[in-house]
Amino acid sequence: MQKIAYYKGSELFIYVLLVITGAFMAVLDTTVVDIIVPRLKGPLSTDIYGVQWVITSYMIAAAVGLLVVEWLIKKYGNKWIYVFGVALFTLASFGCGISNSLAEIILFRSIQGFAEALVMVTAQAMLFSFYPPEKRGIAMGIFALGVAFAPAIGPTLGGYLAEWFSWRAVFFVNVPIGIVLTVFSALLLPDNSKRSPYDLNFVSLFFVTLFTVSLLILLSKGQQYGWFNSPLIVYLAFASWFGLLGFVISEYYSKNSLFDYKLFLNPYYTIGILVYFVLLGFSMYQYFYLIPMYYEHLKGLPSIQTGLGVLGFGIWIGVFSIIAGALSDKFSPIPVLIAAAVIYLYSGFVLFPSLNYYTPFYEAVIKTMPFGIAMGLFFAPITVLVMNNSNGKIEQGIMTMDYVRFIGGSFGTAIATNNLVFYKDREFDGMVSLQNHEVVYGALEKLKELFGVIAKVIFRMYEEFMSFNYGYKYVWLDAAFWGLIGSLFIFMLLFVKRRKYEKV
Repeated sequence: MQKIAYYKGSELFIYVLLVITGAFMAVLDTTVVDIIVPRLKGPLSTDIYGVQWVITSYMIAAAVGLLVVEWLIKKYGNKWIYVFGVALFTLASFGCGISNSLAEIILFRSIQGFAEALVMVTAQAMLFSFYPPEKRGIAMGIFALGVAFAPAIGPTLGGYLAEWFSWRAVFFVNVPIGIVLTVFSALLLPDNSKRSPYDLNFVSLFFVTLFTVSLLILLSKGQQYGWFNSPLIVYLAFASWFGLLGFVISEYYSKNSLFDYKLFLNPYYTIGILVYFVLLGFSMYQYFYLIPMYYEHLKGLPSIQTGLGVLGFGIWIGVFSIIAGALSDKFSPIPVLIAAAVIYLYSGFVLFPSLNYYTPFYEAVIKTMPFGIAMGLFFAPITVLVMNNSNGKIEQGIMTMDYVRFIGGSFGTAIATNNLVFYKDREFDGMVSLQNHEVVYGALEKLKELFGVIAKVIFRMYEEFMSFNYGYKYVWLDAAFWGLIGSLFIFMLLFVKRRKYEKV
């Protein structure tokens, strides 16, 4: 196994700063853009479903990029793929900023997504290699600290730039940072990756790409098209299933498989991936989607205040990431993960369901803080658990984690979107069935005297809003349920026969 030199002092600080800045920029751009998407309808001459492709295309390209990043790293090394990823991301950001049509911005967002996959995997792998095995919890804590502040300040920054400058500023802000980062990373970062090129299985890559793209579009557009009432969704489901079947057959008969399935014989590795898939993807991604919507669409707060609400729990992710990393190094990732699961479940089943329209802003921020603490305690130890049990195949472990995160997160977002509609409609039907029609009719007549014929519309909008308010409780609980399923995998770690973690 290759001996790796570890770094100290100012040298280590510079390397970590360069790597964290790239990851921060990539994650920041994702969350910043989420806020400005509704503002793109006019400039790009499209509707809300059209501009959703700005997010969907990014997500698809990033997922596909993850499938080839390990092959690229083995051929060219972590450093140069990282430098290329940052440069490509910067160029694509400039392209997004000068776009004048929906097709143009979708193209450049796709390039951005592919570049983000290169940056995130190489950044984690390099950071992991900078530290000795006994300090890799701290390394992942630092990484989580860096990327945690991105989604925390993203909505605030995006709202500020769009309100005071232009939506284009959201993309242009990356350009000077990216240029400087590309130059200094190329000059200063060490190139200590071991090259071991291998033949990429393009047949498996084709089938898994078909599966991934079809599935992500299906999950992103299912609500819009009415799920399986739409022929397009049916075709996408068939293409996804065909891609998955072809991938399984190709991997079974191929000598050069895309994934190393022997790693799954290690229970720590397998459980870690499952936790990442279910707890982060199916549950946490729902909260990422629901919390900004709660502040902005249910409570009616402006984008900047919504960003501050997100920042209220995002700060704690960063703080407790470092604490979790240090505890993982000193003891073990497992007790830290159990503590994270307990806090997470308390937040999901007790605190979040109490949030509604009438909850004061400061109280909502306080009640989401434990969620941030739980997330901070989660990221570093689960990453260390997977990577320490990757049998030296760091890039393979990171690629697999990030890939299942994208797939699981797409499911989580689709579930949350569907639940918002389902529970709102259910609460609306419940309210209507309990109404005293004579009282309602009398109230409407009085409202007509004040507002005229528009009174019925106002009352209908009020009913819709209140059903949305009451239904949100069950949407929170559904996200918590998936958190419980994911937490069960964490508790399973207690029953796995203890052994010394394999050192990478």
